[in-house]
Amino acid sequence: MFEKILFATSASSTCDDAARVAFELSRKNRSRLNVYHVFGLPSRGFGLTYRDVRTGDAEEVDENLVSLVQEEMAQYYEKLAKDHPSCTFETATGEPHTEILRKARKEDASLIVMGAHTRAEDVGAMRHRIIAGSTMQKVAKSARCPVLIVSRPCVTCWSYFANIVVATDFSKPSDYAFQFARNVAKEIGCRLHVFHCVDLGGENEPGQSYIEQQLAAAEKKVQDKYVANMGDFDNYVIALREGNPHVEVLKYARENKADLIVMAHHTKDIDPEKAMLGSTIEQVVLRSACPVLSVNHPDKVDVSPYGQPRAGE
Repeated sequence: MFEKILFATSASSTCDDAARVAFELSRKNRSRLNVYHVFGLPSRGFGLTYRDVRTGDAEEVDENLVSLVQEEMAQYYEKLAKDHPSCTFETATGEPHTEILRKARKEDASLIVMGAHTRAEDVGAMRHRIIAGSTMQKVAKSARCPVLIVSRPCVTCWSYFANIVVATDFSKPSDYAFQFARNVAKEIGCRLHVFHCVDLGGENEPGQSYIEQQLAAAEKKVQDKYVANMGDFDNYVIALREGNPHVEVLKYARENKADLIVMAHHTKDIDPEKAMLGSTIEQVVLRSACPVLSVNHPDKVDVSPYGQPRAGE
């Protein structure tokens, strides 16, 4: 489904889980894979001194340093890259999210793959955790293509996924997420779970009558917005719950052995350029046992296996 994949990495063990997904996804889809590492933050203005995003150490940037970092990155991923003749390695210095988004636009990426955070025992982990979290937020906010966030080892390859859960709150961004998830499920031939949780967080001990009314209204919306747009795809189930949205999404995904969770990157009908990562998906990303895919814009959502718009669209 993805002609061009951009894997944004810190080129360290903190991104190993995301790396395995990126390389495997590229191999199975015969995608062009660009492994991209932004290794420094400008220390002052537009000076040539940069701070390493992992350690915080100051470095004087010149061609030798750039070449060295790129060589180290290629060596680090040598085993994963051996079956990827179209894989390229590139580095840059600057604000990570800015450079990642610039690269994605330049390469017309179909998908961005990122890790969610670092592990506490890694060198410079606390510092990098702050940078990585902020980078993930900003990339998810502005990326024109879907962003796949991997925070745990993925035991199944994309092509062998059996269950995809798309969580919706009926907003416009959620509609894009559904559209993407439906197309992926159809291409792979797996089951799609359309999930909605009636959020009871703002209610003080809601009665059973209120809950049933909200669930009935939600079921009608699911039928009107999603079931009516399944086309000839019939391998799906509808799941409605009530409670805390991120808790219920995670519980449902775990109970149904989800291989992927697809969500809108924010949960309100606002300008996606101004929206930060929604609290629900953020909590899901940090706790999910499977990869989470964030959808922001309609761009790159409805594509054929060869990356081109479907006929008639």
